[in-house]
Amino acid sequence: MEAAVQDVNSDPSLLGGRKLALTLHDSNYSGFLGIIGALQFMETDTVAVIGPQSSVIAHVLSHLVNQLHVPLLSFTALDPTLSPLQYPYFIQTAPNDLFLMTAVADMISYFQYREVVAIFSDDDQGKNSITALGDKLAERRCKISYKAILPPEPISSRDLIVDQLVKVTSMESRVIVLHTLSITGLKVFEIAHDLGMMTSEYVWIATSWLSSTLDSTSVSPKVATSMQGALTLRSHTPDSPKKRAFLSRWNKLSNGSIALNVYGLYAYDTVWMIAHAVKEFFDNGGKITYSNDSNLNSFAGKTMNLAALSIFDGGNQLLSNILKTNMTGVSGPIAFNPDRSMPRPSFDVLNVAGKGLMRQIGYWCNYSGLSVVPPESLYAKPANRSSSTQRLDQVIWPGQTTKRPRGWIFPDNGRPLRIGVPRRVSYKAFVSEEEGSGVVHGYSIDVFLAALKCLPYPVPHKFIMFGDGHKNPSYSQLVNMITVDVFDAAVGDITIVTNRTKILDFSQPYADSGLVVVVHVKKTRSIAWAFLRPFTPLMWGVIAAFCLVVGTVVWILEHKFNDEFRGPPKKQMFTILWFSFSTIFGAPRENTVSTLGRIVLLIWLFVILIITSSYTASLTSFLTVQQLSSSIQGIESLVTSNDAIGYQVGSFAENYLFEEVNIAKSRLVPLGSPEEYADALEQGRVAAVVDERPYVDLFLSTYCGFQKVGLEFTKSGWGFAFPRDSPLAIDMSTAILQLSENGELEKIRKKWLNRKVCGGQSSAADSEQHPLKSFWGLFLISGVTCCFALLVYFCLMLHQFKQHFPELTHGSTSRTRISYSVRLKKFLSYADEKAEISANRLKRKRMEMENP
Repeated sequence: MEAAVQDVNSDPSLLGGRKLALTLHDSNYSGFLGIIGALQFMETDTVAVIGPQSSVIAHVLSHLVNQLHVPLLSFTALDPTLSPLQYPYFIQTAPNDLFLMTAVADMISYFQYREVVAIFSDDDQGKNSITALGDKLAERRCKISYKAILPPEPISSRDLIVDQLVKVTSMESRVIVLHTLSITGLKVFEIAHDLGMMTSEYVWIATSWLSSTLDSTSVSPKVATSMQGALTLRSHTPDSPKKRAFLSRWNKLSNGSIALNVYGLYAYDTVWMIAHAVKEFFDNGGKITYSNDSNLNSFAGKTMNLAALSIFDGGNQLLSNILKTNMTGVSGPIAFNPDRSMPRPSFDVLNVAGKGLMRQIGYWCNYSGLSVVPPESLYAKPANRSSSTQRLDQVIWPGQTTKRPRGWIFPDNGRPLRIGVPRRVSYKAFVSEEEGSGVVHGYSIDVFLAALKCLPYPVPHKFIMFGDGHKNPSYSQLVNMITVDVFDAAVGDITIVTNRTKILDFSQPYADSGLVVVVHVKKTRSIAWAFLRPFTPLMWGVIAAFCLVVGTVVWILEHKFNDEFRGPPKKQMFTILWFSFSTIFGAPRENTVSTLGRIVLLIWLFVILIITSSYTASLTSFLTVQQLSSSIQGIESLVTSNDAIGYQVGSFAENYLFEEVNIAKSRLVPLGSPEEYADALEQGRVAAVVDERPYVDLFLSTYCGFQKVGLEFTKSGWGFAFPRDSPLAIDMSTAILQLSENGELEKIRKKWLNRKVCGGQSSAADSEQHPLKSFWGLFLISGVTCCFALLVYFCLMLHQFKQHFPELTHGSTSRTRISYSVRLKKFLSYADEKAEISANRLKRKRMEMENP
């Protein structure tokens, strides 16, 4: 600041020969002394105040400067709650902590952490900044799981810090955000190192206090070692000739006694902001005058002499000039948004290496988030904060490792996870407990244990059975026990449904599931005419008609050329009938010689192949199929009926049928075991049972005479339940996907559930008759082929008839009426005539014409 005042005063053209006078006051961390110092300033002709260092004093002094109209500028009191609406004369000349905490939240989200521990000083800036961090984390579905509060400087002692850090070690989260001032912050790192909290399982993110400390002062080797691997942030100031020149000049000014951090640059620019504002004030004819505050007249003559405080008459104009600042300082471009925030705030992301050195791994800016290129190079491009564009360079974490820490452990010093397991009394293939030994096994348990083996860390746990053992427990009650901290997780055949996901996190489903309808079936009674059942009567009629049509068409096409299709009329009628229906059983004995006849026959044989194949399959099904004992065809017909419906005790099916499908509870009958399923269906106490598909498949593999009807009308899955935001849920999901990809999940399923369905089970759809609409396309193709063949044949016959009987086709007009009858008879006679006779006659006519 003194260097800035010297530079301002050395330019006589700036203030027209006037000089800036800088008066310093060190409150030594004391809020009281800070207030007294400010009051002393206000007794003199003060046009602006720079400071204070802490937000605690800024809150108090802001009331004072508001009353006296003196602008108060601070580059360190960066509490985000210092609102310009409440404190119009207070101006923050550096990015406030709201942007700093947004950057921290983006880093936490980038590294895929969900919970953090916040350690901060118990002052206004510390508390309000951490509150802002909590809000920004919530926007990213993260949260602060624990807050460790330290006394503000300088009263923070080693014992108090140790107590708080010991509490932090018992927390689940190992991601720690440290937001305090330098003296306390360095103590925290030193003590944390002694407590073993700087190992590879921890993540430390220190706010800008750490970078400022390391930039400006040297620390002891012990302290430097204790903070290795920590991440920190520093306000980004772009490189420029002005910045480089000032840094070079600073080394001469300080004689190398203290380095310059970024807040030194903001201090220099703050003085210049005031100088430019004062210049504009004078240029506009302003005069520095003061007037008495009538509210303070009553204090005249008192010891404190508050009546000496006066209002700066030009304060409002000077404040307006400051807010209009638009210049480039040593810290970069300087201006204010309408809300008085700095435009495009940005930070350097740093990684603390050995010996207290910092290695830059990227940048953060409010415009585009995290990147490895300087923010100023991104402003010309469209803003893009998508997750795919967020990037930082490699981090060397505590413990000198490049492997990203998991960020959490099991709380309470490794207490085993209390895992609730349903004590089932039916379908024990999924979950069961061996009597006496207490060993828990089953399909769900094997999947869970296999997933644990895929995790890169051990998970101490113990299974706790839930239920009285007399009936299946309520799964809704089981998962609710997690929310009240009775269980740390729940494992079993737990269905993932909407109302459960609102209070818990679930792993990736390890088994598909959904509700289906099961009904009782009976064997179809054999009848003499069962062989006709595969097709409807209309279908049989169309098949017979097409057999006759195709036989007749082939006879027409072959009659002139094929001796097997000639003879007496009675023989020819028999030939047509024989040929027509023999095609059903394969190629007929009669050979076809004409090309058109062969085409028609080929298409028809293809149609017959499809029809006979369908007939064979359907007849087989009809002879073995079971018939429904009720009219229930699926959930739709079940809803419209008034029949009783069974469901498994403890299943979510009861709530679904009542709340989602609107079935009255009086119709719902609880059933506790597969045996009860079978008895209730056979005795007619329920028309159908609604249950999840894995249970139904197991039921059908054991009990015959039952069948699924309709489609699966819900889509869900089974998963493992964990508390909200549990990192174990994410890791278990990854492990389940790994088991699915390597085939282990299918092996476990086959071990427990690979049972053949009871013989005779088939779906209701298999027993339906095939209607005409299932084959109309084939009949259409055959019909079109027949018509096309007849048309071509007729055209050929007409052409040949004209060659054989030219005198009939070119008769005189007077004989036209007679010629129609004669020509038709002659044409039919020609068509019926054998091809060899017609050819010989034509040959003789041509010879007679050549030799008259």
